Amino acid sequence: MSESLEPGAPRQASLLRLLPLGVFILLAGLFLLRLFAGDASRLPSALIGRPAPPFALPAVEGIAGVPGLSDENLREGHVSLINVFASWCAPCHAEHATLMALARDPTLRDKGVRLYGLSYKDEPANARKFIEGDGNPYAAIGADFSGRAAIDFGVYGVPETFVVRGDGTIAYKFVGPLSPQALATTLIPEIEKAMK
Repeated sequence: MSESLEPGAPRQASLLRLLPLGVFILLAGLFLLRLFAGDASRLPSALIGRPAPPFALPAVEGIAGVPGLSDENLREGHVSLINVFASWCAPCHAEHATLMALARDPTLRDKGVRLYGLSYKDEPANARKFIEGDGNPYAAIGADFSGRAAIDFGVYGVPETFVVRGDGTIAYKFVGPLSPQALATTLIPEIEKAMK
C-alpha cells in the first residue's frame, strides 16, 4: 500500500518550483530601477578638491606640433580641461564637434582655459587618424597606452572630462559625451567656478 501524501504537499512543491522565477523577477526589477535612477554624469569622484595625480605621458606619435601631457601642465595658473578619449569610442566621436566649439570659444581662450586630451589605450595610428580627420581641439595630447593615468584619475570609461583649477586641483568631473547643452548648462558654469 502506498503512503498517502499530505494534502498541501503538491501545492508546496509547485510553489518551490516558482521560487527561482520570483527571485529572478525581483532582481531584474531592482537592476532596472537602479539603471534608470539618477544621472550617470554625476558619478562621484574621490579626487574632487584634491591635486591631480602625478603623470607624464608622451605625445601621440605622428601628430605634428602637439606635445605630450603631464601634471605640470595643470599647475600653470590657468583652468585646464582634460578630456579622456579614444578613437574606438563612438561617444567620443559624437562629442568631438562640441570639443571643437569649446576650443574655438574666444571668451574661454581669452581667460586662458586650455583643453588637453588624454588618448586612452589607443594605437597611435588610430588616434592620429581620429584627430586629423575630425580636427584637433587639444593644446596637448598625452598617449596613455597602458591606461594607468586614466586609472589614477578614477576614469570609469571614455569619454570623461575633468575641470582642473590653475593650481592643479581637480574641481569637477563630467562622465559621458559632452553635448552643446551639457557644455552650456554644466561644463561652462563649472569652468567659471574653477576660475574663482
